[in-house]
Amino acid sequence: MKSESTTQHKGAVTHHELKQTLGTWQLWGIAVGLVISGEYFGWSYGWASAGTLGFVITALFIAAMYTTFIFSFTELTTSIPHAGGPFAYARHAFGPTGGYIAGAATLVEFVFAPPAIALAIGAYLHVQFPGLEPKHAAMGAYLVFMALNIVGVQIAAAFELCVTLLAIFELLVFMGVVSPGFQWPNFTKGGWAGADTFSMGSFHGMFAAIPFAIWFFLAIEGVAMAAEEAKNPKRSIPIAYVAGILTLVVLAIGVMVFAGAAGDWTKLSNINDPLPQAMKYIVGENSGWMHMLVWLGLFGLVASFHGIILGYSRQIFALARAGYLPEWLSKVHPRFKTPHRAILAGGVVGIAAIYSDELIQFGGQTLTANIVTMSVFGAIVMYIISMLSLFKLRRSDPDMERPFRAPLFPYFPAFALVAAVISLATMIYFNLLVALVFAAFVALGYGYFLMTRHQREVAPADALLEE
Repeated sequence: MKSESTTQHKGAVTHHELKQTLGTWQLWGIAVGLVISGEYFGWSYGWASAGTLGFVITALFIAAMYTTFIFSFTELTTSIPHAGGPFAYARHAFGPTGGYIAGAATLVEFVFAPPAIALAIGAYLHVQFPGLEPKHAAMGAYLVFMALNIVGVQIAAAFELCVTLLAIFELLVFMGVVSPGFQWPNFTKGGWAGADTFSMGSFHGMFAAIPFAIWFFLAIEGVAMAAEEAKNPKRSIPIAYVAGILTLVVLAIGVMVFAGAAGDWTKLSNINDPLPQAMKYIVGENSGWMHMLVWLGLFGLVASFHGIILGYSRQIFALARAGYLPEWLSKVHPRFKTPHRAILAGGVVGIAAIYSDELIQFGGQTLTANIVTMSVFGAIVMYIISMLSLFKLRRSDPDMERPFRAPLFPYFPAFALVAAVISLATMIYFNLLVALVFAAFVALGYGYFLMTRHQREVAPADALLEE
């Protein structure tokens, strides 16, 4: 009887397989590409509350959190190379409920990040084509890149690497073009929450800016969701993660400082295209450099948009395969071997968010700012449960194969955990309405989780979680 059950499970798993094709450079391209749009927009909203100098401190704190987090998270990714990523780690550590919390949080992060990026793509295109409605352009971006992701992960990853390299080149060009007009007084004027000197009010602004500092690095952990498609995940993922976070920290600091020193930074703090507007201070509105930046700038946005579609589709796929979402979402395309239904499902939610101004634009924030904040709430909750999973598995499963071990354990994961808890507490304080909406999503999902226990019991065996 046991052998029959095993045979059924193995047969079921073959209908839910992903193809292993990704190498180290492709994974690095995904790691940087997932995040690099954060260098193009989103972060400048943090200037509105913290000022430039205050936001530098916030950004450095968050950079330290991400660096320690990634070094710790890599241990989990290489030990449990699973398309579900954080969902798989938490399920292994804390059982089905832990898996649900991590999976739901990751889903919110990866499903709500793309519409914010799509709106930025629309804003960049609107600069070149004023008659083009940004929201329609955003929807068009969804349709194009969902199709590309469905065609195949090898093609998608090759495209991701190319646009990521172009995006990095473009950021370096931006810094080079604006450098002749670099004026440090431009950056420091009103740099402490709108004031020229530090005060207790500066702390208030620095904490309020945390979501936008997180946007600099949000979604780098999405590489974990491509782990089942990596040729040698135990070797290639650590290299991709470490090289990726170092690349992003350097680019984030460079872009922020050069943009703020180009002119009046206050005019860049509540818009979706701060880099082209910063360049206008130096080269003027009709410069060829300006038009080049807009077009090349799209590569950075496209890299993240395309990469996060890959990430959310694998999360939906893994949750559906394990019975946490409807089973039909876990079907793999018979020809392309990609989770096409999961790709389309996340796209439907994202497009709906783009056109939901009345529902999402509240609390005095723009539509983009609220979508960014919602995505960050999911990320922070996932970071917390991932670090807790690391500590739990070190105790409960000490003999687990760990090809990469978190350096300076327990200090690195402890710092990442404490920083994430501080970030979550301050985000709830400053964004209570968005926090309540996030909590409502998780609560509704938990109701579905409780009602579908049988669905998980009959789900195909998952060898990576059953070991």
